[in-house]
Amino acid sequence: MAFKHISVSQTHELLNDDNVVIADIRDPNSFASGHIPGSEHLSNSNIGEFMLHKEYEQPIIIVCYHGISSQGAAGYLAEQGFDDVYSMDGGFDAWAKQFPQSVEK
Repeated sequence: MAFKHISVSQTHELLNDDNVVIADIRDPNSFASGHIPGSEHLSNSNIGEFMLHKEYEQPIIIVCYHGISSQGAAGYLAEQGFDDVYSMDGGFDAWAKQFPQSVEK
């Protein structure tokens, strides 16, 4: 099962869906200085626990800086059996430009 791509606009439309998980893989300082509202910080140190607490059918959107690294992380989750995994094209940079009012600190 492969991951899919999702746009910043499509991600924004899903913000109020309680079932959707937004996982930000940027470094902790970048995450702390601004992230998509409701997103979780995901790193190598907590990915095991993250996977334990998520449903395999749950939509998971991976966010990085520019939409490159998120593809690797999304691919990894898809390989682990998660069915509905997305890499957000453009990353947090594109999000902050398009939706500056939707940046949580």
